[in-house]
Amino acid sequence: MRLRGTPPYDLVVLGGGTGGLVSAQVAAGAGARVALVERERPGGDCLWTGCVPSKSLIAAADLAHGVRCAQDYGLGARLDSVDLGRVMGRVQRVIAEIEPQDSPQRLREAGVDVIEGSGAFTDSHTMTVDALQVRFRSAIVATGAAPVVPAIPGMEGANALTSDTIWELRELPKRLVVLGGGPIGCELGQAFGRLAAQVTIVDVADRLLPKDEPEAATTVAEQLAVEGIALRLRTRAVEVRRDENGRGRLVVEGPGGRAVLPFDALLLAVGRRARTGGIGLDTLGVRADERGDIPVAGDLRTSARHVFAVGDVTGRMPFTHVAAHHARVATVNALFGTRRRADPVLPWVTFTRPEVAHVGLTLAEARERHGDAVRVARSDLAVLDRAVTDGRPVGFCLLVGDRRSRLVGATVVGRAAGEVIAELTARVKHGDRIDAVSTTVHAYPTMAEGPARAADEYLRQKYAQPLPRTLARLALGARRLTTPTR
Repeated sequence: MRLRGTPPYDLVVLGGGTGGLVSAQVAAGAGARVALVERERPGGDCLWTGCVPSKSLIAAADLAHGVRCAQDYGLGARLDSVDLGRVMGRVQRVIAEIEPQDSPQRLREAGVDVIEGSGAFTDSHTMTVDALQVRFRSAIVATGAAPVVPAIPGMEGANALTSDTIWELRELPKRLVVLGGGPIGCELGQAFGRLAAQVTIVDVADRLLPKDEPEAATTVAEQLAVEGIALRLRTRAVEVRRDENGRGRLVVEGPGGRAVLPFDALLLAVGRRARTGGIGLDTLGVRADERGDIPVAGDLRTSARHVFAVGDVTGRMPFTHVAAHHARVATVNALFGTRRRADPVLPWVTFTRPEVAHVGLTLAEARERHGDAVRVARSDLAVLDRAVTDGRPVGFCLLVGDRRSRLVGATVVGRAAGEVIAELTARVKHGDRIDAVSTTVHAYPTMAEGPARAADEYLRQKYAQPLPRTLARLALGARRLTTPTR
């Protein structure tokens, strides 16, 4: 490890989550002298409390739900009970299996100096990590974000869980109240519901998943209701209480007035806040906004020219794949002084059942930008053969084009939506027309046919208009006159 008095690092990265890991690995791969500073353990939220454990839990919940629905497929399987301790044991085994990919040993083997400790900038080119001073030419801040704990009376003694701490549970709560109807609240709420908890989701908004298409939110809400999950929308939490036996009570206020929701566990999923406190941003001249997010330019540069920020700490899309993309762009810019810009075409997926995948503009955003000339293609999974054969016909595909039919946005709701959105992301990125989705051959029967069927219907409607039909009749008439019949 390089200590004070030695040449400065080409790059120092603060934070060992996805953004920090990718930044350090890219820099080392380019031959740079790079240090990664992490106070806990590399891997970040994605590995320890986010993507990996949540998708492992969802996999178990899917199996439980599948067993309960076995009769629908002519099978006689039965689920007798759910042992959350064993389920969480598997979650931890999955984490342990993936963890070596992000380990300090692997980073060091790749040429990264891993410095364990709490880092803070002390001048424009120095970071202090505990008692160690680390000099650098450029820096990347990748400190991520943490769950927000709302200021509700009684919350201090509620022993509320967050997406960071819910993995400590070993006994299934009989009654789980989820505060927040965004992606995290919906994913975890549905998973625990499928594992046999009685779940209630509470949100002040008038619908779930506020950043997605309204129809997508409605589809998810309807499925949650079918599975027995109670939704209390347009409802705010006003107080947390404990009764004489120590059992939790959440007091809420909504369209029907005040109500008291008993709970055995309370999960907070009301958003995340950037981890920027105490890292010395002011000594760099880096400004953070009122939420603590670090504003960045298109090239991910902060208000200090030699300092960049990536991932959740920027307040942009809080997704692992976005942090990794940011890291690849910012690292090259930081090392070589280039001005590459982050790609604005970024998909996201909410891993409820059905999944919700989106890229580009929503229909409302497209109409705001392009007016009433937007082109819309839509199809339901109820008429998609693969969805029907799988017994999962809930969902739809929506393609949104500009006045020239260039694809500017897409939403897919259904099984494997997260896989299907990849093709549409590429098409939005390259400005392909909706027609191209139809004319591209898709294997049958697959879920990838869903967007193609939407594009097929769009073309049918397009060519059914008076002018195209008139031109087609004229062309056919001319061909009949000129083509011999013998």
